[in-house]
Amino acid sequence: MNSVTFSVFFVGFLLTTLVVQFWLGSRHIRHILQHRATVPAEFAAKIPLDAHQKAADYTIAKTKFGLVSLLFNAVVLMLFTLFGGLQLLSVVVLKLTGPGMVYQIGLLAAFAVVSGILDLPFSYYSQFVLEQRFGFNKMTPALFFGDMIKSTALGAVIGLPLVWVVLSLMDKSGNLWWLYAWFVWTGFQLLMMLIYPSVIAPLFNKFTPLEDDSLRSRIEALMQRVGFASKGLFVMDGSKRSAHGNAYFSGFGAAKRIVFFDTLIARLAPEEIEAVLAHELGHFKLKHIVKRMVVIFAVSLAFLGLLGYLKEQVWFYTGLGVDPMLLAKNDAMALILFMLSLPVFTFLFSPLTSISSRKHEFEADAFAAQHTNAQDLIAALVKLYEDNASTLTPDPLHSAFYDSHPPATVRISQLQAASLTR
Repeated sequence: MNSVTFSVFFVGFLLTTLVVQFWLGSRHIRHILQHRATVPAEFAAKIPLDAHQKAADYTIAKTKFGLVSLLFNAVVLMLFTLFGGLQLLSVVVLKLTGPGMVYQIGLLAAFAVVSGILDLPFSYYSQFVLEQRFGFNKMTPALFFGDMIKSTALGAVIGLPLVWVVLSLMDKSGNLWWLYAWFVWTGFQLLMMLIYPSVIAPLFNKFTPLEDDSLRSRIEALMQRVGFASKGLFVMDGSKRSAHGNAYFSGFGAAKRIVFFDTLIARLAPEEIEAVLAHELGHFKLKHIVKRMVVIFAVSLAFLGLLGYLKEQVWFYTGLGVDPMLLAKNDAMALILFMLSLPVFTFLFSPLTSISSRKHEFEADAFAAQHTNAQDLIAALVKLYEDNASTLTPDPLHSAFYDSHPPATVRISQLQAASLTR
């Protein structure tokens, strides 16, 4: 491999990915428009036409906005790489800091700041224009920027020590640095899962114990039936940011806690909430969480091994528009280039991830149908599809690339079948 060949591969994959993404997006928009006038037969008695059309318009608006973002990000990627943006940034940081660990961390921090500034207008538009137009935004600008400041500070407090450890391993641990870094990364991920529910999440949302005694008794009975132990049942004030609703559990071991968005509690009947939770518990009881973690850790090990090879190849840097520093370490630059280029080469494999995820969703639905009434889960899903303006008619191919959950019609059809067999 030489730098010119790698540059050609990079640009070729980037253009191919863009073409495929725009093709999928246009298919998605056309397919939704074709079905906008009529609610699918299986939902006709449950979802009014105006709600169906709102979901179609919302999905189309998000898709168009996503395509604009894709094009902008592709331009930014080219500016960072082949047009010399990262090279210029590294020279500026090196002049300010001199060679050494300060330069390495400074380069990563500078890249993160520049990337955040470039992404800010899109995040703001998404929240205060797109979400606002369809009635989902509940945030104020003060809360938006407050979240951003908190996230930045949290990223610095947690991320900088991790970056220092990884860069130190890259510098001083020899050819197997990537293996040691993988152990550090894996431990870090497990630690975050442990402390997120009680330390990190409360920085952004208020969590109060579930006060509805009847609902609490129903949920505790469900947990006892399926053999799930939780540290607590909590309601999160999700309504201060969005009208979307959800439920989830986080943490592991003794730190597991179940969380309901207040919007979900307000919208669903107790038996529907129980069915939704049964689905989430299905993921746990069927070991989907463990399986996903194993896959993620295995893939991260493979990618770190690949990075261990690439960081020693001059063509990897020069092929992406960067001249390796002769007077300073290039480890931080290797990390940045790897993060930027990896999605270009992996997007076309997205359906493989979706296949596994959808299989798990079907299994969790079957688990919920086994331990609660399938009709209650169907009723809950219909309400959530309507409230979240989720399209009932996605383009199948677009869905295969982008959606971790099966289409609504397929999912509910299987639940109907499960209901008939009970």
